Amino acid sequence: MSRAQQQAQSNAYIIEIHDRAAGIVTRGERGFRFFSSERLFDSLEGRQFRSAREAERAARAVFSERNRRVKSSPLAN
Repeated sequence: MSRAQQQAQSNAYIIEIHDRAAGIVTRGERGFRFFSSERLFDSLEGRQFRSAREAERAARAVFSERNRRVKSSPLAN
């Protein structure tokens, strides 16, 4: 990959889950670090991921787990 191609790649990505901004990931020397923008995703704050896609999958898992807990809550009925 040429230097120009490397510079053209983004160093930060917004992670959105169902139209909610979960956070951003920034590229570093060892991968991508997650910065939460919503309390629901705070458990991912500061975590390092190999790719932006891996961070997105983790955020989707957090969102899905929350929905599962809400639906199984006795107060949900």
